[in-house]
Amino acid sequence: MKELFPAKQVMGFIFSLALTFIAIGVYFFDLSFAAGLMVLIVTAFIQALLQLIVFMHAGETKDKWSIYSTVFFMIFIALVTIFCTLFLFMWDM
Repeated sequence: MKELFPAKQVMGFIFSLALTFIAIGVYFFDLSFAAGLMVLIVTAFIQALLQLIVFMHAGETKDKWSIYSTVFFMIFIALVTIFCTLFLFMWDM
């Protein structure tokens, strides 16, 4: 019976709820803009990785490192695009 209970998914769900409550706490604890933004960014990235690993079963295949490297590459490209765009906006003023 123990092997039929989805303990990994239940723990992932509970951890996801905890991350959501931490993100909601930014509003209720009235943090500064920088601190609140940092908490929201960190919890968002952790929750995205949690969703990818636990609920999308990314680590359960033989080629899991190709999946992880693709995700990290996509994050890298997104961050480069965002920061380069911000740099160009600031430089062009």
